[in-house]
Amino acid sequence: MNLNGNTILVTGGATGIGLAVARHFYENGSTVILCGRRKDALIQAQKQYPRMIVHQCDVSKAPERVALRDFIRNDFPAMNILINNAGIQRRIHIAEPDSWSDTQSEIATNLEAPIHLAQLFLPHLMQRENPAIINVTSGLSFSPLATVPVYCATKAALHSFTMSLRHQLAKTAVKVVELVPPAVNTDLGGPGLHTFGVDVNEFADSVMKRIAAGELEVGFGLSEGTRLASRPELEVIFKRMNG
Repeated sequence: MNLNGNTILVTGGATGIGLAVARHFYENGSTVILCGRRKDALIQAQKQYPRMIVHQCDVSKAPERVALRDFIRNDFPAMNILINNAGIQRRIHIAEPDSWSDTQSEIATNLEAPIHLAQLFLPHLMQRENPAIINVTSGLSFSPLATVPVYCATKAALHSFTMSLRHQLAKTAVKVVELVPPAVNTDLGGPGLHTFGVDVNEFADSVMKRIAAGELEVGFGLSEGTRLASRPELEVIFKRMNG
């Protein structure tokens, strides 16, 4: 995949993995549009990278996803790469009382949005040169961490969807890529919860080199081992993580 000459839309792009991945396209001369819920974070990202375009949007809501498609089609018709990165990770115990609306939002952001956005943008992408959809899943797609059960389930489902989408689009020009992060030092799940994770730029530097070289499913560190593990190895990983 060429990193230059593209027009990229990144959901959840104002911070973390989304911004770190966007930076590689940006520094190679691509046009980058960041989409996110928080206006303050978008403004801060634009101050750091002045040529990036920012657009406030909550992709957990279907009408806002449709409006995002219309905005891109009208204002940035050259858009040829969609990066589904927006994610929510909540630590919950299923047997304890919890807000179903919060769980619905987690499912909608992590799973409904990438599927719906793929449907919305594919007719557009198929008319572009060098089109691609990049879905950001997780090492937890393969072996879940029981303290974040909904997050893991949505990422496992997104991994499955990505495989099916790649197969369905194999005879088209649209490349379907999956990024499989390990725990990364971002604010996913809340400030201070991922300080044990790998550096976000170290992760992005590694995976973007491999994407540029043409790989379609890319992990890093622990997640690279997890995505390639056998079923018996995954059982061991699960017990170690949840022991």
